[in-house]
Amino acid sequence: IVASMIAEYTGKSADEIFGLLELPRNPELGDITIAVPRLRIKENPVQLAQQLVKKFVPNEYIIDSSQVDHYLNFRYSHPLLTKSLLTHIYEKKEIYGTNKSGEGKTCVIDYSSPNIAKPFHAGHLRSTIIGNFVKNVHAANGWKTIGLNYLGDWGKQYGLLAVGFEKYGSEEELLKNPIKHLYDIYVKTNAEIEKDATIDDQARAYFKKMEDGDEEALALWNKFRNLSIEKYKETYARLNIDFDVYSGESQISNDKMMRGLDILKEKNIVKESEGALIVDLKKYKLDVALVQKNDGTTLYITRDIGAAMERYEKYKFDAMYYVVASQQDLHFKQLFKILELMEIEWVDRCKHINFGMVKGMSTRKGTAVFLDEILDQTKESMHEVMRQNEKKYSQIGNPEYVSDVIGISAVMVQDMSAKRIRNYEFDWNRMFSFEGDTGPYLQYAHARLCSIERNSGLVVKPSINFDLLNEKPAIELISMIAQYPDVVKSALYTLEPCTVLTYAMKLSHVVSVAVESLWVMGVESQLAEARLLMFWATRITLGNALKLLGLKPLER
Repeated sequence: IVASMIAEYTGKSADEIFGLLELPRNPELGDITIAVPRLRIKENPVQLAQQLVKKFVPNEYIIDSSQVDHYLNFRYSHPLLTKSLLTHIYEKKEIYGTNKSGEGKTCVIDYSSPNIAKPFHAGHLRSTIIGNFVKNVHAANGWKTIGLNYLGDWGKQYGLLAVGFEKYGSEEELLKNPIKHLYDIYVKTNAEIEKDATIDDQARAYFKKMEDGDEEALALWNKFRNLSIEKYKETYARLNIDFDVYSGESQISNDKMMRGLDILKEKNIVKESEGALIVDLKKYKLDVALVQKNDGTTLYITRDIGAAMERYEKYKFDAMYYVVASQQDLHFKQLFKILELMEIEWVDRCKHINFGMVKGMSTRKGTAVFLDEILDQTKESMHEVMRQNEKKYSQIGNPEYVSDVIGISAVMVQDMSAKRIRNYEFDWNRMFSFEGDTGPYLQYAHARLCSIERNSGLVVKPSINFDLLNEKPAIELISMIAQYPDVVKSALYTLEPCTVLTYAMKLSHVVSVAVESLWVMGVESQLAEARLLMFWATRITLGNALKLLGLKPLER
């Protein structure tokens, strides 16, 4: 309503203005504010604010406006907001906060992408968490999403693995834990190369057989790949993540790679250097990209060019995101520049979502880290914390499951607490605390709201006396849950998990204050019903925010 009124007076679009509205730093000034300079109108901002406030006519929803310097402030009718908001949430439930702004658009999100036979390390975990968030946010804004796990499943290391498996492989161990067993073989075989250089030559020769389509070589590689994917799926299920497509470097058709190389040659983008093909990007300050080795084998960037072309042909995407660590910044700048030089018209739809490093994320023994080991350790640590409160622990129906979910929440929330690009220190001790801005704190806030419903003995219904929700904690809580749809829209532009996490934390703090003073049990029935609906709507909102972040909201 505010955005539409300002749009009418300024000629700007209501959608653009809507994105500029925010909460005032001083709540006494109003409920919504806008900094007039952000309208980008070539007038003195203070004078423009004065003109706009004079044009404002109060209505049943927006009852007052004021101007302070270059800010316009608006106050809405709290009783009317309370009624319309709580009724709306009751109708929408789990889809409250979502919108259809991206309807008809498709985005592909390439994330997680572990390398088979190497540890699923902290960088892959970050990519998994952030990529899943990017997917969820687009879906919440009406986009069709395709979550794609582009596995590192091709290259000389698979030749090395095949050579090593012949020597150290065990079918039993491979079936029991393929990722761990293949990694052990990889480490042993790599160590042997230092003593015997011929192993490296054998690995190259084996990989060449794979590239040439040798059936026996491909059958063994396929076995490694399929067993590893099944194991990954188990781990992803713990993280509440499901991919639409398991792809990989190996899945890119030779035709597409050759077509990419042909375009590079046709447009004189490549040149030969010692028998290899390179793209010189020095004039763009992007160094030199090697696209084909002198033995004719392809490289990661060649396969990425082919993959991008194949994906556009298949999905006709409106956006494609590569969720990969910032160490790969140069690689993606080179990839996008090469696609641009190839005159690929959709290159501007491709974006690299980068992120910083995680420090200190090894097991307490300091060994190489597999994600399962990290998750098992967080579950165990969380279980220890939970056991310290015997009374509450005895009320939990499935402590194994609950400790796993809270442990995963702890890891994920610590990861999402700051902007993506920032490096952070993995802190085993702090993240398990139920106090402060942690995963367990969020889960506790949600479970507390569930217990209010459980213990009330009442049925949640929309026909209540809304005028009874007039205490300050109730007004603050309703104002917070009213912001959630805007948070969902804002997250689509920032693609920063911390945007939603900060909101969820603030909401949990407001919940903490409200539940202490606004009792449902022991008060007269009309007031109890009104408060119950408010807490129920809050639980729906907080649960939706947690799911948007990729967390499983707990009820106990």
